[in-house]
Amino acid sequence: MMPQLVTVRVERPDGRPIRIWVPVLPVVLVFSPIVVLAVLAAAVACLVYGVSVVRALATGWRIVSALPGTRVDVEQSRTAVLVTIR
Repeated sequence: MMPQLVTVRVERPDGRPIRIWVPVLPVVLVFSPIVVLAVLAAAVACLVYGVSVVRALATGWRIVSALPGTRVDVEQSRTAVLVTIR
């Protein structure tokens, strides 16, 4: 299953957090021409380096499908960035 929502929370030094919800599907639809070009470039790179195109694309899809449930926390001094993929 493709991720549906990315939540980004930035905790600022003054203590007030900023929370942003990003729905994945509209973002993918807006950037779909770039995604198509990226897939084509990856297919050409696979052909140049002798990697199976179907296997590489299947592996990429498996990685994207495994993203829901991922949580990334980054802290730098008094600022923290928390990214959750659902």
